[in-house]
Amino acid sequence: MQEKILWADDEIDLLKPHILFLEKKGYHLTTVNNGAEAIDQVKAQHFDIVFLDENMPGLNGLVALQKIKEIDPTLPVIMITKSEEEHIMEDAIGSKISDYLIKPVNPNQILLSIKKNLDDKRLISEKTNSDYRQEFREIAMQLGSRMDAQTWMDFYKKMVHWSIELQGTEDEGMAQIFASQTQEANDQFVKFIKNNYLGWLKNGDGPVMSHTLVKNKVVPYLKQNDQSVFMVVIDNLRFDQWKTLQPKLKEYYRVESEEMFYSILPTATHYARNALFAGLMPSEIERLHKNLWLNEDEEGGKNMHEEELMAAQLKRLGFDFKFSYNKITNLNAGRKLNDHFSNLLQNKLNVIVYNFVDMLSHARTEMEVIKELADDEAAYRSITASWFDHSPLLDILKKVAETDAVLIITTDHGTMRVKNPVKVVGDRNTNSNLRYKAGRNLNYNPKEVFEVRNPAEAFLPKSNISTSYIFAQNDDFFVYPNNYNQFVNFYQNTFQHGGISLEEVLIPFVVLKKK
Repeated sequence: MQEKILWADDEIDLLKPHILFLEKKGYHLTTVNNGAEAIDQVKAQHFDIVFLDENMPGLNGLVALQKIKEIDPTLPVIMITKSEEEHIMEDAIGSKISDYLIKPVNPNQILLSIKKNLDDKRLISEKTNSDYRQEFREIAMQLGSRMDAQTWMDFYKKMVHWSIELQGTEDEGMAQIFASQTQEANDQFVKFIKNNYLGWLKNGDGPVMSHTLVKNKVVPYLKQNDQSVFMVVIDNLRFDQWKTLQPKLKEYYRVESEEMFYSILPTATHYARNALFAGLMPSEIERLHKNLWLNEDEEGGKNMHEEELMAAQLKRLGFDFKFSYNKITNLNAGRKLNDHFSNLLQNKLNVIVYNFVDMLSHARTEMEVIKELADDEAAYRSITASWFDHSPLLDILKKVAETDAVLIITTDHGTMRVKNPVKVVGDRNTNSNLRYKAGRNLNYNPKEVFEVRNPAEAFLPKSNISTSYIFAQNDDFFVYPNNYNQFVNFYQNTFQHGGISLEEVLIPFVVLKKK
């Protein structure tokens, strides 16, 4: 389709060579020599872009710009001026111009500005696709090599980068290629976890995990006497979701370090977050803090004692200072914490657990409207970013940036969009999670799961002598044979957690300091 350009300039006759140049490039131009006519033309017909001279007699460019934006706020306007005065540029930028050119302009400058504003999505998409094609072979070769725990984290960062870069591509074939490579990467990662996870726990030679995170990553900042620490645990936050939130904090913070760590199994709040706050594996929590742990078959909230577990861990690590713990599960609680932010400034450590992303995940399963809003990874990231934009959490983090405190953003586990149903049979006491099962007499295909027949090897508690655990792999989810089709239709393409995937296991640990 031929793109339509409106060009308003009181010396439009002198720009005939530029206009002929653009017409030869396939653009359709309408020209006027004053601001009032430009406004009339915008009212009368559709234009894809407007070039507007700033210094026209009568209605000048800045006034015309405001009127045009009132008619069509999305219409790109390029301001052209002889003046380099700062206040003129600031006024134009404040009125949301798309570009700013200083006279005299040459035809190629004009063409570049048009392409930047009209063809940017296509050009960026083509360049992104081209860059990914070049890196595809390197990624494939890396998947065929032996990777260790750190290499997998570096690799997953690269995959998240491409997931975000390719999310706007209109090349369906390229999207399918990336999806296939992501699937293969998760298959290989599952094998890596199955081959190494129990050995890490037995020998104590694994990467930083949930139960060693505070000791290895947070303590060094607590030992610095001249600063306090805000540790924000956003429940269920994937690394790609963090990368979506990061630009929103750029104005206030610089990133001191951006790392990942490994969530323990199951990648579920009951286990992973309790382990994070206790500095212990689940079976150790059960043994040392019997009154603070509930097993799968016991009634009651499974994460009701995080503050006590954190206090015990800090004491064990040799700290004796005042710290605060706040768990935010609704908007009012977030607002209340923001209103009383000054109360936190006297503490060496402030822990804030924010539960919105986890609630979003569960709401997406239960509510059709949320399913439509977040029907894939890109949309899931988008709705998370939208929440963050308007949440009390962002207001709180802005206030943290006004202090000398260190800000740590992390999580307990990620989440996976499940697609492939796997049949499993268990008795009535088997837990309901779709990504892991804990119980006795579990019946399943061993090739389709990661099985832990002896929970002690994975430092997991067992309700009775025959309890075992199984974990879903990649994008699988467990379904009982009874009402199979009904459950598949309900849960397929929902975001779940508890199993083994890059998205669930490799999660962010980010340290930020104020600019």
